[in-house]
Formats: sequence, C-alpha cells, structure tokens
Amino acid sequence: MTIRVCRCDSDGTILSCNVEAIFLPVGLSTGALIAILLCIVILLVIVVLYVALRRQKKKDTLMTSKEDIRDNVIHYDDEGGGEEDTQAFDIGALRNPKVIEDNKIRRDIKPDSLCLPRQRPPVEDNTDIRDFINQRLQENDVDPTAPPYDSLATYAYEGNGSVADSLSSIDSLTTEADQDYDYLTDWGPRFKVLADMFGEEENYNPDKVT
Repeated sequence: MTIRVCRCDSDGTILSCNVEAIFLPVGLSTGALIAILLCIVILLVIVVLYVALRRQKKKDTLMTSKEDIRDNVIHYDDEGGGEEDTQAFDIGALRNPKVIEDNKIRRDIKPDSLCLPRQRPPVEDNTDIRDFINQRLQENDVDPTAPPYDSLATYAYEGNGSVADSLSSIDSLTTEADQDYDYLTDWGPRFKVLADMFGEEENYNPDKVT
C-alpha cells in the first residue's frame, strides 16, 4: 500500500510531498473466523445427514425385497434329524387309546421286563414251506424280545408264480414210500453194500458189511 504525504501552509498550498510505502498486516478478524467455521460445520452436518438418509433408504428397499421373496417362495429342504432324531417327539400323543388293544404288545419301545423266548413247537417233516414261514412270521411279530422295537419284521413269500413254485416237494422226495432202491441189487456184487444200505431196514446189517 503506497501513501503520498504532502506538507501544506496555512492557505492550503502544497509545499512538498513524499511517497511512503506502508505495509499493513493481512488477517481476518475473530468474527470472520467464527463465521467461516460455522459455515463449514453446517456443510458437514448437511453432507452427513444426506449420506445417512440415502443408506437408510437403500436398506429399507433391500429388506422389503427379502420379505417379498420369503413370503412367496418356500424352501422345502428341511429333512429332519434322520435316524438320530428318534426321541424328539412323543409317540404317545400320536396313538389313540380307544383303538389300542389292552393285550397288544408295543413294538415301538423296548419292554421293561425281559421275557423268556417262546418255545417253538417242532416242525413236522411234511409241513409246507409256506405254512412254516407264516408260522415263524406270526411268532416273530408277537415276540417282545425281537428287535427292532420300532418296526415290524415283514417278509414276502416268493413261491407264487416262480419256476420252483414250492420247496415242499423236496421234503416229499425223502419219504420211504417214494424211494425204491431195489434196482441196486441188479447192478452186481460191487453195489451190494449200497443195495443193503438203501434197501429194506430189516435186510441191512452193518455188522455183515466188510
């Protein structure tokens, strides 16, 4: 900043002038600094509020979309606990006490008292195989000591419609009435032992066999 200083007389006439350069400090007043800081703070607050509102709006849009998908699409991929999930329910609530017989043995739980296995009657030589299987199935179904306790042991009879049909004919071939070994006597002395063994019992004497 340049200032021109002049000397004048009483009438105002300029006598002499000098040019002086004066340097004034450049700065801001306290009021100006406070005003600038307030403006900066207000701008920062506005920016933060704008960003927060945009994020909140975007988050609400995503949540609404997920809820729409969840309400319209159902995932059926829950297969339960498998074989390990056998005690997570009360089987008694699924049973109707009016239908259950009093003397019927429960197969879904292990019996409290151990029962001795039943003495099975001896099977006759000429019993049909199908009757034999059915008899064993009935005995196994009512046997409280036969595991598993949550299911019945079911078997299928495969004799019907098969080429072999029934196996009872095998047992019928072993009866003495259907077997005739008298032809062994016609084969000569080499087959005499076999003829005596498979012939009449009264004709066979093991002491005479050499």
